[in-house]
Amino acid sequence: CNLGTPEAPTPAAVRRYLAEFLSDPRVVEIPRLVWKLILYTVILWTRPRHVAKAYAKVWPDEGSPLLAISRRQKIALKQQLAEDLGSEIPIALGMCYGKPSMAEALNELRRAGVRRLLILPLYPQYSATTTAAVFDAVVRELGRWRWLPELRMVNHYHDEPAYIEALAASVQGYWDEHGRSKRLMMSFHGLPKASLEAGDPYYCECQTTARLLAEKLGLTDKEWKLTFQSRFGPAEWLQPYTDETLKTWGQAGIDTVDTVCPGFAADCLETLEEMSIQNRELFIEHGGKDYRYIPALNDSAAHIDALSSLVQRHLQGWILSVDEAETQARQQRAQSLGAEK
Repeated sequence: CNLGTPEAPTPAAVRRYLAEFLSDPRVVEIPRLVWKLILYTVILWTRPRHVAKAYAKVWPDEGSPLLAISRRQKIALKQQLAEDLGSEIPIALGMCYGKPSMAEALNELRRAGVRRLLILPLYPQYSATTTAAVFDAVVRELGRWRWLPELRMVNHYHDEPAYIEALAASVQGYWDEHGRSKRLMMSFHGLPKASLEAGDPYYCECQTTARLLAEKLGLTDKEWKLTFQSRFGPAEWLQPYTDETLKTWGQAGIDTVDTVCPGFAADCLETLEEMSIQNRELFIEHGGKDYRYIPALNDSAAHIDALSSLVQRHLQGWILSVDEAETQARQQRAQSLGAEK
């Protein structure tokens, strides 16, 4: 599971997507009546055109970057699990908002006869705005089912050794090929500060991921910094802010910066347009000379290996192989009791 994406880089498609996304009370935690008024009288009239232009800058022929990468991740993970386990297991891709929806993914698995279900949100760091939103979407659909499957869910993997190894290998590989800048910025998606005060563990898990990655890369405290991007609205968000940090660095003579986004399992608008394009322009404007974005892990072999090991651990105790003879015998017994073929 991942967040989701508009179906096209057009104002109309973006408006439909934002209406669904920003209507989720997990995403915007202010009184519903107040927020609905702001959303439908201001935001959905002003934001879609701006966001659509941003999407158009990074929208390839194959469609939405997030969706295209997520589909490749699904195929690669299925192949890796089949190799690791010796048998295939069904995998479906679902998005919290937009298509393919969570309901479509769950019903695809139901048609495949799945009776044990592991939910894997591709959010390394837990937040109520992301991981919990996946849970809500799953429960909304399962609430319509008579026969529920056994259910497990991966809440987070922010400190998973294989995930940290994959991040470090990605950064080091980039440096080996392109050289290393004066600073490494680890930018995570921001949240309102109120989420931390309410008990959301996201801020702390981002700190853990960043520290472990810096240790794995052998960086000193002066060689890297954790920041938060993508803030929206007048409220205070988690700090330090990515854009303000880049301004400060540029003005202070720190003229070369590498950026990486460890909280994004797949490249999307926030990494390809905001981080790679907007923030490059901002950094150069304030005195920087060289700004480089290191791609997300996407469907790299190290990332897929890490996800495979994570899935296998959460599947422990569930039978993965299928005894064809026993399956046929069960079907025959069911049919003898009046079940349809």
